Amino acid sequence: MEALNRKCLSLKKMKQMGFLIVVRRIEIDYKAPAGEGDEKMALKTISIDSVRDYEGERVTICGWLTHKRSSGRIRFLILRDGTGIIQATLFKGETSDSAFDLYPELTQESSLSVTGELRKEDRAPGGYEILVSEMEIFHIAETYPISPKEHGIGFLMDHRHLWLRSSRQQAILRVRHSVIKAARRFFDDQGFTLLDAPILTPSSCEGTTTLFETDYFEDTKAFLSQSGQLYMEAGAMAFGKVYCCGPTFRAEKSKTRRHLTEFWMIEPEVAFADLKMVMDLAEAMIITIVQEVLKTRQAELHILERDIARLEQIRAPFYVISYDEAIEFLKDAGESIPWGEDFGGGHETIISNRFDRPVLIHRYPTETKAFYMKNDPDRSEVALCVDMLAPEGYGEIIGGGQREDDSEILKTKIEKTGLPPESFDWYLGLRRYGSVPHAGFGLGIERMVAWMCGLEHVRETIPFPRLIDRLYP
Repeated sequence: MEALNRKCLSLKKMKQMGFLIVVRRIEIDYKAPAGEGDEKMALKTISIDSVRDYEGERVTICGWLTHKRSSGRIRFLILRDGTGIIQATLFKGETSDSAFDLYPELTQESSLSVTGELRKEDRAPGGYEILVSEMEIFHIAETYPISPKEHGIGFLMDHRHLWLRSSRQQAILRVRHSVIKAARRFFDDQGFTLLDAPILTPSSCEGTTTLFETDYFEDTKAFLSQSGQLYMEAGAMAFGKVYCCGPTFRAEKSKTRRHLTEFWMIEPEVAFADLKMVMDLAEAMIITIVQEVLKTRQAELHILERDIARLEQIRAPFYVISYDEAIEFLKDAGESIPWGEDFGGGHETIISNRFDRPVLIHRYPTETKAFYMKNDPDRSEVALCVDMLAPEGYGEIIGGGQREDDSEILKTKIEKTGLPPESFDWYLGLRRYGSVPHAGFGLGIERMVAWMCGLEHVRETIPFPRLIDRLYP
């Protein structure tokens, strides 16, 4: 290369000096390295979701066989690769004999690659087909245990590692992906900093009766995190606005359709903020998520037969009522519930069914909320807290509020709960070194996804659900 540069400089100098220079065109034929044919090098291995960009071209697609059918001299394979599905068509005489003869060996979920020309075909699944000339098999699958017949939920959960391959489960988890992506982008665009909260913690933040305990080192006990909130409060005092996104654990012995023992939350925390500010923040975030799902997951919502019109109604402003007003709603519905009692799933369903959009219920009785919630200074028996209920009976998807910022009041509350004060010395320290009003909330990803998809149970909203009676696979 250096010699070529010197040659070019020399020619340039000669031209400047008035010499006539004749340049001859030299054509170089590139030859592939041994073992690599020109045709093979020219092929592109593409994903199914990009086929429209390669119409008329010869390409290779890798995937798994979902089903097949034969019609004399024509054979059809339906392949999926995780991004979509496509029809691979084999014609006797046009497809190589070796590829055509592999057809009988192929079983559902066998893995293979097909090579051929892409063309538009409106009658084919996905609207395109590949006219196969060559085929390579990676693995012939054993008899697949999940068939088109009806299976019980226990069987499907035992085979969750395979059930994930179905179009319905993929649609749900793609919606989940969009929910998390939209929430994270929302906070990123708002100037929040992502922090990762620890999963192993020295103490409880939501009550000792729902903790998973494990042995640590030197006879020390550790607990699986119930929330990243306390650590986000420390982050807010450093960065101003922070959020975390990660798994949390609750050892509740509950078998309701809304509960998992391991679930994911997105938890923002904001310094110099009050209850009203985080209520507005929560509303804006939910609207952003719903709009993102409607924009990017129409195909998935169609597979799930979701009533999209219900989601299109989600817009500002959301409904806002107090706990006192919610109690009156329940009494009007014939529910006998004393003031001071927390709402159960049935109560939440009754309340949310009155509205076509989410409803925010604020100022619950202090005794129903965690120790870190700040009391309303104008009414000490209620806390500056809020729950957001999704419509259509999906219940609480957000819980949050303003945090107690006075170290002495917080210490008293900790002692009252019976929690060990020494485990919270660092947390109290946040109030001793520049304490400020601050607030935040947690969004339950699985409940949000269940609402977006119109699901009956949260167990399908996470790849591998952990329930009171399920730890496998």
